[in-house]
This record gives sequence, C-alpha cells and structure tokens, in this order.
Amino acid sequence: MAGLEKHTPTPQDITVHGASRALEISFSDGVTFRIPLELMRIYSPSAEVQGHGPGQEVLQTGKREVGLEGLEPVGNYAIKPTFTDGHDSGLFTWEYLYFLGSEQDQLWADYERRLSEAGTSRDAPMPEKGGAGCSTHAH
Repeated sequence: MAGLEKHTPTPQDITVHGASRALEISFSDGVTFRIPLELMRIYSPSAEVQGHGPGQEVLQTGKREVGLEGLEPVGNYAIKPTFTDGHDSGLFTWEYLYFLGSEQDQLWADYERRLSEAGTSRDAPMPEKGGAGCSTHAH
C-alpha cells in the first residue's frame, strides 16, 4: 500500500478496551467504530493469515478471548498490534481499520460461513502447524 488516499479518513482517537476486548477508533469524518479484537485477529492483513494469494487464506479459530499486549504506531498510516496469542505481523492501515469497522456485520457473516464450510467452530483450537507451509516467514 503506497499510502493514504486523499479521501481516507484518519484516526482522531484510538482507545483499547481491555475488558470488552475491543479497539475503539474515531475517524476524522466523525464516524467511530468499536472493532472487536477477535475480528481484527481473524482478519489480520498479515501473510500468516491472508496467505500469498487468493485461496491461500488460513481460517483462524479459537480467537474469541484474544487481547492486546501492545499497539505500536507505524508512521502516520497504520498501527501494529501485538495480540496475546503472539501474533504481531499484521499492519493495520487507517483504510483497513475503517473497512473492518464499517463492514463488521458482513465480515462476521463471511467468517461464520467459512467456519461452516470448513466444518469447524469459532472456538475450535487452531490446527497444529506442520507439513509444507509458508517458508518465507518464520512462524
């Protein structure tokens, strides 16, 4: 991503709600979203979750209780969360956070559909890593 588009709203305030496990983010266009950390984790933009192309996405399960250990700014365009399950390779741009916030209902529906198609549940543990995986990243 080359940077912000001119029309991309920018965050005015970001608050982590630890007890309810959500990120509240207020944007310059007056919209405020409360994004569950679980949603951020299962839709992390990292290669570990998204793969390296269409059809290579890794379905994330067992993330309902995930929290944040840290949140670092990345320039003036993104944040890098460190989740309590150790995942820390996703850069969440302002544009992507706005997308997650504004499309939450559809994203949850898509996630539930993918879980159903995979014959698994939201709270199932992640399968053990093994076999031929992504060799370009240390896991």
